[in-house]
Amino acid sequence: MTPRRDKIATIFVACLAELMVAIDMTVLHLAIPALTAQLGATSEELLWIADVYGFAMGGLLVTMGNLGDRFGRRRMLIIGATTFAGGSLLAAYAPSVWMLVGARALLGVAGAAVLPSATSLLRAVFTTQRARTAAIGASSGVSAAGFAIGPIVGGLLLDHFWWGTVFLVNVPVTAVVLLAARMVPESRSSRKLRLDPLSVLLSIVGIIGIVYAFKSVFYAGPWSLDVLLAFAVGGICLIVFARRQHRLEEPLIDLELFRNRGFAASVGSNLISVFTMSAFALINSQYFQLVLGWDPLRSGLAFVPGALAALLAGGVLAAKVVWQFGRAWAVSGGLALAALGFGLYGAVTTNSDFTLVMISQVAFGAGAGLTLTVTGDTILGTVPRDRAGAAASISTTAYELGGSLGIAVVGSVLTAVYQARLVLPDSVPADLAARVQESFSATAAVAAGLPEPVASAVRLAAEQSFVGGIRASMLGSAVVMVVLSLTALRTLRRVPKLIENPLDTPGREADQPR
Repeated sequence: MTPRRDKIATIFVACLAELMVAIDMTVLHLAIPALTAQLGATSEELLWIADVYGFAMGGLLVTMGNLGDRFGRRRMLIIGATTFAGGSLLAAYAPSVWMLVGARALLGVAGAAVLPSATSLLRAVFTTQRARTAAIGASSGVSAAGFAIGPIVGGLLLDHFWWGTVFLVNVPVTAVVLLAARMVPESRSSRKLRLDPLSVLLSIVGIIGIVYAFKSVFYAGPWSLDVLLAFAVGGICLIVFARRQHRLEEPLIDLELFRNRGFAASVGSNLISVFTMSAFALINSQYFQLVLGWDPLRSGLAFVPGALAALLAGGVLAAKVVWQFGRAWAVSGGLALAALGFGLYGAVTTNSDFTLVMISQVAFGAGAGLTLTVTGDTILGTVPRDRAGAAASISTTAYELGGSLGIAVVGSVLTAVYQARLVLPDSVPADLAARVQESFSATAAVAAGLPEPVASAVRLAAEQSFVGGIRASMLGSAVVMVVLSLTALRTLRRVPKLIENPLDTPGREADQPR
């Protein structure tokens, strides 16, 4: 039996590690105006800076989760946290856009080692269903809150320091994780799990190829050679990967898990819901700073209501909602709340009162916290403990792929609507008009060099077009979430409130904390 001190240490480390990784996905949003000015980043380069973190992480999560099962989950967490600190230092002092992209990719690799290790440690240490749900609820609530906490941290730092400090803040956090991890019991599979190198390669190339193709289609077009080649290579790799898993005695991903309706529906809900949720923080940050004209500190503090709602719904209320109403209603209700948040945000204008934005954030935060907690617990509860890392990697892969694709797709929709609606005065020079047309974040710099009343006309036209893009993307996200809410209610209706630990492998003992 695991001592109480070790359990507390495990929850603390898991929550802090997941918060660190989640924050790093959104902390950069408030730094975008500074990056545009200081590094001269274009809109496409800014999307690469934001996306490459999740792309690298998504491509490696499956491999890292399996490595944790094989060599030790705490060991993988420590390796990942150490690498995260190094990548943060490189990002903070990156002298160019593509150096920053490379550093963000390294952070994604480190995050891939941290996330499944942190989640699977909870599965190994907390063996009863109620304890597991509470522990996963705490970590999921913190992770969901990370979407909102990132901009808060970014605002506090950018109010006093340069943009690189949004990465430097990771260094002391990783130091705390590494110190506390010494009290976390090690756990690994009791079996000798074989890692198939070809499956590893196929999964990495397949996932990154598909994600790259989805991202590039909005710039190069659906019939571009790069897009078609990426789709073809990625799709073929994933098909060969899936067929190979059926033949392996120890597959990298046990595809039979997807025959379990609760598992498959929860993974799908994670991917699609995070797809729509991920762009929310990015759009909020730009709306506060570039439309309302708030400074980074005020913009960051505006995320507090959503963060608190996510923490409360995920860490405190999720287990009670499951016991009272069941998993199907809990997930469906969370998705419906998120849809309400998107719908309310779709009503914003260039001078909306903050009350509307705050209510939408609270609804979104509560919905995200509730949904991700229940689906995360369902995924881990339906697999044997000795494959907890592999299961956690599937869950986090869906989470990160959904997040990366959401930023790329929803962000691209917003940009497309902005560019389609933007009409600038004829008196604006062609080169300056092209800069505003390319990126809304360049509007302030361009308008500053123009005489009045032309400057005001440029700002007003750009703001109205950008808000039009926000409305289109948010209302579209709301529709997706409503459909997903109804789907989850149907697909999860037979999943019991109480999921007992499944037998690990017949004739073998489950993995145990060491």
